[in-house]
Amino acid sequence: MLWGSYGFCCDRSWVLAPLLGILILLFIVRIVLTWYPQAEMQTFPFNLVFFPTEPFLIPTRKLIPPLGGVDITPIIWVGICSFLREILLGQQGLLTMMRY
Repeated sequence: MLWGSYGFCCDRSWVLAPLLGILILLFIVRIVLTWYPQAEMQTFPFNLVFFPTEPFLIPTRKLIPPLGGVDITPIIWVGICSFLREILLGQQGLLTMMRY
């Protein structure tokens, strides 16, 4: 199968679009949960958000410390995921352009 063929891009888009959308949603929920420090992230239902997002946030926290006591790493990851989604899957995204 050729790299620029419709099937290759469709397969990637079909997987990437929901994956990036779910990650963005999880990071937004994580941002909201930071407003409630009494929420125990290790317990259900908070662990459904904690465990998928924490592997992304740990290395980012090492690079970017909290500003004024506020952890901004989930906000950074929302931006990164949104940027990747637009660059790869947007109207003029790389995978979208490879279809034609």
